Amino acid sequence: MRQVALGVQTDKTPAEYVALAQLIDQYDVDVVHVYCDLPYTPSYLPLAMMAPHLRRARLGPAGVSLARMTPVDIAADTAFVAQLARGGVSVGLVRGGWLGDYGVREPERPLQAIREGVAVIRYMLSGGTGGLAGDLFSLAEHAYSPWALPAGTHVPILIGSWGRRLCALAGEVADEVKIGGSTNPAMLPLVQKWIGRGERLAARRPRSVALAIGAVCVADEDRDLARAAARRSVAMYLPIVSRLDPTVEVEPELVDRLQSLFETRDEDGAAGLISDDLLDRFAFSGNAKDLIDQAERLYDAGATRVEFGTPQGIDSARGIRLIGEQVIPALQGN
Repeated sequence: MRQVALGVQTDKTPAEYVALAQLIDQYDVDVVHVYCDLPYTPSYLPLAMMAPHLRRARLGPAGVSLARMTPVDIAADTAFVAQLARGGVSVGLVRGGWLGDYGVREPERPLQAIREGVAVIRYMLSGGTGGLAGDLFSLAEHAYSPWALPAGTHVPILIGSWGRRLCALAGEVADEVKIGGSTNPAMLPLVQKWIGRGERLAARRPRSVALAIGAVCVADEDRDLARAAARRSVAMYLPIVSRLDPTVEVEPELVDRLQSLFETRDEDGAAGLISDDLLDRFAFSGNAKDLIDQAERLYDAGATRVEFGTPQGIDSARGIRLIGEQVIPALQGN
């Protein structure tokens, strides 16, 4: 079944989160992800604000860096949100971006940290006993979970990555992988291959790990206006994600120029450097037909879920309405 997600940036007021959740709840959205990007608010306060107003969609962060939160705290906040979320909850983990810019240090051996972090989160959410002995994250033998999840709750673990080693790790220990910051169909079979290595190592069924992909989305009836706005967003994160996509060649000089313009907050100058081809590989943009066509290519390439990320439109509410009323019904065959 084709799934559709929306991604929300944590740059809003409490009232805005409530209004946004009430709007999203009018449409057949399967998953709502709340980001945990520096320097914005961590995910869980916004998730708790939105959860009571979403009757269907699953909620979760996508994703949290273990440089910002310990796995025990992630489990605790997840259990809290689970008491409010009628559509279920998930946990998303990532290595994290922009950490050094804000004086945040990534854990030593980041892949090992994620492996052990997943084990701790699962232990705490499942009421594990006996402790865990890890190199980076450990639990004493008497450590226990003081929270009770709603009966029958399963909490999927999502790992966000573009890298072959982390995707292989996800194939061993996760329920889902998300490629964030991409709308490039060529990445999907490549990531699926890397996930498959981990699935085989852990003796898991092939393709048991779901594969999601998502990026900035700007939708509007005026496609030229929407694409111009999306260029400004792509220019901000292209210096990071362009290094991660082995199927796209981006000139180092372009990356350096974008980084320099971003640091001086020259958004228009940076946007002017983004070609149509780059835009279509790293963002959803345009009118409803444009988004439908982009999403169809991603499903055909192996995606189980497509995520239309923040800000959804030049005006977020108008963009969400366009996605909910025109894009989702077309993708789901309604």
